[in-house]
Amino acid sequence: MKPQHLDLARNSMLLADAPDDVVRAVLATARLRQFDRGATIFLQGERAEAIYIVVDGWVKLYRIAPSGAEAVVGVFTRGRSFGEAVALRHAAYPVAAEAVTDCTLIRIDADTFMRQIRESPEIAISMLSSTFVHLQGLVAQVEALKAQSGAQRVAEFLLELAECEQGACEVLLPYDKVLIAGRLGMKPESLSRAFAKLREQGVTIRQNVAVIANIAQLRDFAEEDPALAWSRG
Repeated sequence: MKPQHLDLARNSMLLADAPDDVVRAVLATARLRQFDRGATIFLQGERAEAIYIVVDGWVKLYRIAPSGAEAVVGVFTRGRSFGEAVALRHAAYPVAAEAVTDCTLIRIDADTFMRQIRESPEIAISMLSSTFVHLQGLVAQVEALKAQSGAQRVAEFLLELAECEQGACEVLLPYDKVLIAGRLGMKPESLSRAFAKLREQGVTIRQNVAVIANIAQLRDFAEEDPALAWSRG
């Protein structure tokens, strides 16, 4: 791995709080893996043997229900890690992972990570912190599904991607609308209706770019009492 890859791994939630010597030991055997768009990283039910950190691109974690329907559990990009808790137990992955775009990942062997935990328990704190961030994300998703309208969930998604704090802003949609819908717990047709509804809040969709007229207005809409949003459709 190149120095920039090592720096990214050191600054990831997984390793940020670990001592430097432990980080070096963990990354000494780590490998860079590249995946084409649509490639499978691991399958649901496969024995977990590695932890991954995203260097670039996007990865989705998803489950396939008995009916064959796909449920998107999470979408990860640069600096985010996944597979921590289950890899340390050598259990089966409860989800599958797929490259949403061409992507580069750092693959950390689970046995190497576990050995470092036994020798330097401090790294367990980093692992728990990373796992807690995943839990917070899942709780936020459940809260959004229960307490926000579809248009509000889409508004919040756009705000998370926006690099502007105020005024007008353009947001590049990082992956296709079908995946955005799955990530937000919606059907594609519901996502289209939500985008249409957001025109009232100054949002225009042009292919894979969302043009936001006023960030503050969109933020107010995302945070308002959902009963008001629902009453407007």
